[in-house]
Order: sequence, then structure tokens, then C-alpha cells
Amino acid sequence: MGGANLTGLQAVNTSLKFTGTGNIFEIRQVKYLNNILEQDHRFIKRITRPMMGFKALHSASATIAGIEVAHMIRKCQFTNDNRSPFQVFAELAA
Repeated sequence: MGGANLTGLQAVNTSLKFTGTGNIFEIRQVKYLNNILEQDHRFIKRITRPMMGFKALHSASATIAGIEVAHMIRKCQFTNDNRSPFQVFAELAA
């Protein structure tokens, strides 16, 4: 984790300790976490790059969420109980 992020989280934790509100953040450093995230989101970049862009934030978030769900279904990250990917998607959409 970069220096600015680490310092910011430490400041938030100190503030939470003094006020006694909320849970304290556990700071975990994973060396290659950014690479793992970028690798997993590469498919979103590949799909959205040819698009003309998004005009509104809510439409962008809905489109990207749909792309992610479709990819998760394809990777069998949902329990499917021997159902087809279409049946899993239909159940999520309902």
C-alpha cells in the first residue's frame, strides 16, 4: 500500500479510536493485489473500449455491473446447482 493511503488509514483509525465510533480498519498489505485486480478487470476494459463512452454515471455503473455479473456467471462463481448460465442469469435478473 502506498504511503499516502497508509497514512490516511492510520489517521482514520486514530480518529476512530478517540471517538469510539465505528470499527477500526485492519491494514493488510498484499504485494500483488493491484495486479490481481487489474487482471480480473481486463475483460471489462476489452468490452468497454469500443463503446462510445458513457454519458451518465448511473448508466455506466449499471452497464459495468452487468458485464461483471455475466463474467462471474461464465466463470461459475455463483452456485448453479446444475443450471445453465442463462438460468442463473434469469434468476438474478428476476
